[in-house]
Amino acid sequence: MPIYILLTTLTAQGVQTLRSNPERLRQVNADVEELGAKVLHQWATLGPFDFLNVVEAPDETTIAKVSIALGARGSAKLQTMTAMSIDDFLAALEV
Repeated sequence: MPIYILLTTLTAQGVQTLRSNPERLRQVNADVEELGAKVLHQWATLGPFDFLNVVEAPDETTIAKVSIALGARGSAKLQTMTAMSIDDFLAALEV
């Protein structure tokens, strides 16, 4: 199944939500599953992004739905990228 990287930056609203309800982070993972994807890994990060999530989704349409649904809440800004394994990447280079 395709893998996607979601880089998330909290908005001021997102910071307030996190401070008042830290468990909301885990609830978002359940929301992602309801949208047809699955969070495989999740890290809090320091720097320009607050969180890095590795998400499995059946296709680009599903991950687009996830990104739009999460972003529409107003608590975070997301950047979504397709990821491929090194083996798949190297195989693509073989012509």
